[in-house]
Parts: sequence; structure tokens; C-alpha cells
Amino acid sequence: MVSLNAIHHIAIICSDYERSKVFYTEVLGLSIIREVYRAERQSYKLDLALNGHYVVELFSFPNPPQRLSRPEGTGLRHLAFEVNDIEETVRQLNKHQVVAEPIRIDEYTGKKFTFISDPDLLPIEFYER
Repeated sequence: MVSLNAIHHIAIICSDYERSKVFYTEVLGLSIIREVYRAERQSYKLDLALNGHYVVELFSFPNPPQRLSRPEGTGLRHLAFEVNDIEETVRQLNKHQVVAEPIRIDEYTGKKFTFISDPDLLPIEFYER
């Protein structure tokens, strides 16, 4: 068995780098650790942190293929963030014109959760602590 310590980061490829950069930093509030332009790949790489912990690499590439979102395809299904107050999270998202699905209750844990989509339709879940 492999001995894992933690999830190190999640890599996301976006179609519109500036739009996604604004979404992940200004809407979701992730902080920028480092931003690099890699000329040989015509690609930006943006390292983002949550509460000081490196969590997301945001990449841009010329003409990436679209991701299947609906119907759901094989592979990464969604990205999930824990929040303290789901209703307040939805109110803050609405201030940025981000529409959340109706809040639901997890039938197994009794916890509240909802989903939004990032600019490339990657599902993002918010799960109440």
C-alpha cells in the first residue's frame, strides 16, 4: 500500500485565463502564491492557496478541448470546499453574479451543501462544516 500524507494540489486547465483568475481569486478568495508565463507552452501557471496552503494550479493552454460536465464524464467529478455557513456562502457568491444550485441536505451526514460552476463549467461544491 502507498503511504499518502495529504492532497498536495488540484490542477485545473481553463479556457479564459483572465476570467478564471478573477473567479478563483476574487470570487472564491484564493490567494496567489506565484504566477508564471511559460513561453514554450504558451501557457500561464497560477499557483493558488487557501488559508496559506497550496491547493490549486490554474493552467491556460491554447485551445484546450472542452470538459464534459453534463452528462457527467469519467474522471474528476468536482472540487469541494468546506464552509462554515452555506447560506452566507451563497449570499457572497450572488454578489459576484454566481448562481448556486438550491441548498440540499446530505442524506447520510445531515450537512448542507450546494454546487456552482466555474467559468469552464467545472462543478464546485460547498459543503457546510
